[in-house]
This record gives sequence, C-alpha cells and structure tokens, in this order.
Amino acid sequence: MIQDKHPALPAEKLHMDLQKNDHLLRIIFAGCSDVVFRPLEIGGREKALLIYIDGLVDDIMLDECVIKPLMACLPSHQTSKENILDFLKNQLIANGQVNSAAEFSKLEQTILKGHAAICIEGQKDALLVGVSGGKTRSVEQPSTENTVRGARDSFTEILRTNTSLIRRRIRSSRLKFDMTTVGDLAQTDVAIAYISGIVDEFTLQEIKMRIEKIKTEAILESGYIEQLIEERTFSPFPQFLVTERPDYVVSGLLQGQVAIVTDGSPFVICAPMTFWGFLQTGEDYYERVVYANFIRLIRLLFAMISLLLPSLYVALTTFHQQMIPTNLLLSIAAAREGVPFPALVEAIIMEITFEGLREAGERLPKQIGQAVSIVGGLVVGQAAVEAGIVSAPMVIVVSLTGIASFTIPRYNFGLAFRLLRFPLILFAGMFGLYGIAVGLLIILVHLSGLSSFGVPYLFPTAPYSFRVLKDTFFRAPLWTLFFTSQPNKRTLRKEGSK
Repeated sequence: MIQDKHPALPAEKLHMDLQKNDHLLRIIFAGCSDVVFRPLEIGGREKALLIYIDGLVDDIMLDECVIKPLMACLPSHQTSKENILDFLKNQLIANGQVNSAAEFSKLEQTILKGHAAICIEGQKDALLVGVSGGKTRSVEQPSTENTVRGARDSFTEILRTNTSLIRRRIRSSRLKFDMTTVGDLAQTDVAIAYISGIVDEFTLQEIKMRIEKIKTEAILESGYIEQLIEERTFSPFPQFLVTERPDYVVSGLLQGQVAIVTDGSPFVICAPMTFWGFLQTGEDYYERVVYANFIRLIRLLFAMISLLLPSLYVALTTFHQQMIPTNLLLSIAAAREGVPFPALVEAIIMEITFEGLREAGERLPKQIGQAVSIVGGLVVGQAAVEAGIVSAPMVIVVSLTGIASFTIPRYNFGLAFRLLRFPLILFAGMFGLYGIAVGLLIILVHLSGLSSFGVPYLFPTAPYSFRVLKDTFFRAPLWTLFFTSQPNKRTLRKEGSK
C-alpha cells in the first residue's frame, strides 16, 4: 500500500491573510513544478493570488476570462471589501463555472482538476473558476471497433467529452449522470449514466454500492472498476460490455443498462450483459433485417468453429477415424506421415504459436505488427510443414480457427473462446468426442449459474422469454423491437409469472 506523504495542514479553513494562505498552499504543492502561483492586483488596489496547474488549464480562457478582467478593473469600479467576491463572481469574471471554497482540502482538489483558484487579501473564501483544458486528444474514429455503417466518433480520455457524446444522442432530462470519485490518491472522477424510468433500480443501486465500496489508491483505467465490482472474478466470460463507441452505449442505456464512464479512459463499460449480447453489433440494427440475420448466422457459426474446430479435429483423427470419409482420411494420413507428434501435441503447438503471433502483432507498431502477423504466420506454417513438425491439415485447421475468432465482435468475449479452446483440445485428445461433450457440459453448467447484476447470463434462452428471444439468434423487423428492453429483475419476475 502506498503511504500518504501529504503534509498535515496547520489549518483547515482559509485565512484572511493572503501571505499565510500563499505559504500554506506552497507547502501543499511543494515539489510540484507545474503549479503556477501568479500574484496580481485587482484594479491596482486589492492584492490577490492566482493558482493553477500549467497544462491542465486553457491558457486563452484563463487570460481572457480571468486575468485580463481582474487587472483591467478600475479602482472606481470596486465595491467594498465585504462585497468584492460577489462583484467578481457576478459582474467581472466571464466564466460559466465560478464557485467558492473556504477549506484548503476543497481548494487543493479543485485545482488538481484543472480549475483556477483566486485568493484575495482580507477574504476567507477563494474563488474557483472552471478553465480546465490543455492539450487533449480530439474525437476520432474508433480504433478497436471498426464500423461499416454507423457513427464514426469514439470516446476520448476526457470525461466531459464522453458524457457530451452520449448527451448529443439522448436529448432528454431523464438521462442522468451521477458523479462520484474513486481512488484515495488519484481522485478519479467516475460518471454513472442511466435513463430514469427505464433502468432497473436494483441494478442501479447495486452498481453504485459496489463502486462506493472500492478501496484503492488510483483508478488508471475503466478496467480497474470492471474487475473490482464484477461478481465472478475467475469466470472466463466477461460480465461487462467494454466499448469506445457512443452509439453502443446509447443503445444499451435505451435498453435499461447502466454505463460507467471513467475519466482518463476512452472505454466505457455497461452492465448488465448477457451471452447473446456479446455476439451482436450496432450494424445488426442499421442494416435491413435480411442482411442482419445472415450476418448473425455467420457470426454464430464461426464462433462455434473458433471454439470447437481444433478439438473436433483431434478427436476424429485420434479416436473416431471411422467418422471421416475414406478419401479425406487417406489425405490426412498421407499428410501426417512422418510427423513425430500425436495430433494432441501438434494442435497445442500450433495453437500456442498462433496465439504468440497474434500477441506479437498487437504489441508491435501498427505497420510492423501487420507484417509480422501475416508474413510470420505464412513463413512459420510453411516451414513447419516442410520440416515435418506439423501436418498441412493441422495448419489449415488452426488458420481457419484463427479467422473464425476474428468474427467475434467483442474482444474480451473472444478471449473467453480462445482460452477455453485449450482445455477442450486436452479433453478431445484424452477422451475423444466424449471429452468434448463433457467439456461443453461443464461450460454450459457454468454459464447457467453465471449472472450479471441479477440477470441470468443465458437470458432469454434460460430462463426462456419469447418476447426477448426475437432479438437473440435472429433479429425480427425493427418495428417489432421498439418495446424490447434489456432484462432486469422486474421483467424476469413478469416472465416467470406467465
């Protein structure tokens, strides 16, 4: 645990002596070279001190809205010392966010969030002006979620930019953003977004309670919150939707989900989520129903291929050769002639090699990574076949499995399939098709007992709901889906009573 080295403040409240406030603030920000202490005079008469952090404020806004009005104010325009704060707040400072603080702790936290503080001689309160800005990344196209048809904007690392992207799409006062702060040291702002009247209150209160119970020094990314509030830590299947696309978040909010927006992270997490929700994309609703259903069918088929194809190949070639057509069996046997490893070891070697190539392609720079993943796969596969280490059919199986895994739209959900592929290969190499059946049964039992904030993971197939099922395997026409919402405790009770 990081020990708190913050110096104890001699006084909780601000003093009326400006020099004493200056001294105590310099103690608080000792060693912080980016904190600027700017002495100035208001109208050439009242001494004041401007404190802000260089890089966290908009310099133009600070100059135009704060420094110039304060220094250009004529002495004849000044009011009495008792009313000077009201005069500055209501008439002089041209900014929409002007507040006051009387405690050093609040003053410190607000300055660290990018606001400018103004301490005035003879005043026990300081003015806080919202001039946060600085260099930030602009709104760009999503880098991890490509889209064929749909919005091209994505979330950034600035919380207020992200909330504005959501607000632009839902222009209603029922859209709420509950703000909280997480992390004793970093003090990360977190916004909990939901639509009043649609969200399930049980889910909302449960998420709020879990976030409030987080005890940590810092939240560096939304993944911290995801791991600290999830129900089943050791489950390979994710319980949150992780996305950088605002239209996906808006779609979830309209279905009753709760979105968690973390300052400093371009990824927003949404809950509750179900197994079938991870296999759907926004394009499923932007395209006509015939196209959408065909793509969903392809996606579901290739998801099963990515999970089962290597284990099926190992089981059939090791235990159940009679199930393979004769001509195909002869081709496989001829290709495997001279391979020193059994099919089980061969499959594990190729799967680990493919996962290593994929990881190398993701970690290297973009231009180099693509060359490594493509050329490396071709060269290594061809060389391994020519050396007799693996057979050509196994290279084809592993390559097709890798291509199939790319059709899964959610990265974290695809990781579950990639992870479970290895135990299924082991079961197939030891027990054949019976081992695969046992492995699938274990996965199904686990999924049946898994839930996301009270919502069964396999809903609407278990428990069964015909009303929601029309947007699961296939998508019904869009005009029939307007009243389909994300399952919650209330809808599950209604479905159970029918």
